[in-house]
Amino acid sequence: MKRILIGGVAALALAACGGAEEPTVPEVETPPAEAPVAEVEAPSAMETVLAGAWRSDAEKARDTWRNPAETLEFFEVDADDTVVEIWPGGGWYTNILAPYLATGEGTLIAAIWDVNVFEGDRRTRIEERITEFKAKYEADPETFGTLEYSAFSAESGPLAEAGSVDAVLTFRNVHNWMGGDYTAKFFTDAYDALKPGGVLGVVEHRLPSTAEQDPRGSTGYVHEDFVKALAVAAGFEFVEASEINANPADTADHPFGVWTLPPVSRTADREGNTPEGFDAATYEAIGESDRMTLKFRKPAE
Repeated sequence: MKRILIGGVAALALAACGGAEEPTVPEVETPPAEAPVAEVEAPSAMETVLAGAWRSDAEKARDTWRNPAETLEFFEVDADDTVVEIWPGGGWYTNILAPYLATGEGTLIAAIWDVNVFEGDRRTRIEERITEFKAKYEADPETFGTLEYSAFSAESGPLAEAGSVDAVLTFRNVHNWMGGDYTAKFFTDAYDALKPGGVLGVVEHRLPSTAEQDPRGSTGYVHEDFVKALAVAAGFEFVEASEINANPADTADHPFGVWTLPPVSRTADREGNTPEGFDAATYEAIGESDRMTLKFRKPAE
């Protein structure tokens, strides 16, 4: 009897437990997941240089036409290279090359005009321009590094110590040397200065192959095959051509040659004559010239 009572009590206890509601677990509100923070890439050395305050707004506006970042990448220019820039003029490309090479402890050698081939007032003007050019870059070595100098002309010596340079670059100069008949000398001098495997980069106003070439380059336009032939004759291997600086709108047959187009935008000849019906807006709309961009290499030994 006692066992029955105990069993009954146990059964009731189990029944009571079975019928009870399970305790409610309070819901914990999950905080909203934070949106992932987008990683922002730091600007490259070249991007920083192109945005530099030392470059004027007018210079930066020409990047669309001259494509400096893409052009220098095509020419394989690295920040730790030794580079010769031929006839830097007012310094448009120098304002990019010098600070870019300074970021990697590279060296820019500016091959300026050779004052020894000028006389009188013209020599004085050239010397003044060279003095101003040097003063600009020497005033801010933190930005531009320390430039080295050589010269190029029909009578000049080496561009640099033989076999010491990673790249030799010329921007829109070949037609100038044609007038003095020393274009071939440039390619020989560049070859001598370059290390084996070094790059020669040439940008020049391009004359259509169907147009007749002026041997003196008086229009500023040059046949691409002419440049290639001179480079190969000097010992270079042709590597590749790029259309980075092409402009299909340029027909290369303008009244004042390439100087009819921006940035010069000439409207009259040296005597002050303007052709009848000349419309400057037409040439402004074309933009800067169509240019070949050619890469050559000194063979590796």
